[in-house]
Amino acid sequence: MKIHEYQGKQIFAKYGVPVPKGYPAFTVEEATAAARRLGEETKNPLVVVKAQIHAGGRGKGGGVKVAKGGEAEATELAKKILGMQLVTHQTGPEGQKVRRLYIEQGLAIERELYLGLVVDREKRRIAVMASTEGGMEIETVAEETPEKILTIHVDPVTGLSPFQARRLAYGLGLEAHGKETVAKFGKVLAALYDMFVKEDCSLVEVNPLIVTKTGDIMALDAKVTFDENAEFRHPEWKELRDEAEEDAVELEAKQAGLNYVSLDGNVGCLVNGAGLAMATMDIVKYAGEAEGVSPANFLDVGGGATKDQVTKAFGMILKSPKVKAIFVNIFGGIMKCDVIAEGVVAAAKEVGLK
Repeated sequence: MKIHEYQGKQIFAKYGVPVPKGYPAFTVEEATAAARRLGEETKNPLVVVKAQIHAGGRGKGGGVKVAKGGEAEATELAKKILGMQLVTHQTGPEGQKVRRLYIEQGLAIERELYLGLVVDREKRRIAVMASTEGGMEIETVAEETPEKILTIHVDPVTGLSPFQARRLAYGLGLEAHGKETVAKFGKVLAALYDMFVKEDCSLVEVNPLIVTKTGDIMALDAKVTFDENAEFRHPEWKELRDEAEEDAVELEAKQAGLNYVSLDGNVGCLVNGAGLAMATMDIVKYAGEAEGVSPANFLDVGGGATKDQVTKAFGMILKSPKVKAIFVNIFGGIMKCDVIAEGVVAAAKEVGLK
């Protein structure tokens, strides 16, 4: 489950991670008021108008703009960004509609860094990645200059050790800004690790993490993804969810108790078992690549699906106009095949399966 930048920063602040002052805005009028308020509070007219969507690369797509002229310029930028179809490398060519803005104070930046925490499933530990190439897409850095990505793995028993934080700080060259800056980086990293564990995150990314002219460390961005397996522990997540940003079919599948992920292909896949579903997608892609055939979805109906769930699954697959065929691959050891057959028959009748 993804959340917006401003929501992530609210959680950052709760754990003691320094963030710039800012206010969310859902209308142009709210954006104007936020810019006015920030100008009064910071004694600086410069503010940043940021589109809030669940995707990275917003700046390159025109979704992040600096308003040097204060309230008036922020108003004009809000009019342009709010409601626009923002296209980034993560949204795909169709883009995402901007329904929310974040108006944030402008800061004097000395350096931009990258900091990310993610679950490394192979090592079964949280990996902390840092780089001097802040502001760039980490995928680009990994491809072009992988030596600029520093990585440590945190032992879940001992937690983040001070020496690990210092190793990253010195690897980023923060000692050039003074010992206090190194110490501040350590505190920020410790707070982010604490948040990652307690909030059941699968990803926390700060790009950029900045060093200000005064040597302070501050999170200028916040990308937070929660592990939905822990949703039962977090009733507060309901307030953070933005259903307008989520795939409508995936949301419907979740409510029906099915595991579904939309893709861009033309062969719908209905499979039981996540491993078999992944293998099925791989083999469809591999076998059909020359003919332009690829999977349209990941769909695991599990081992206890009912006829109604199978019928609903067919309906969800057919919501994609690109689907030309449906491939059913069922392992009988964990699923009654007659239930699947009944679902196919019911789907043919109810959703006009041809």
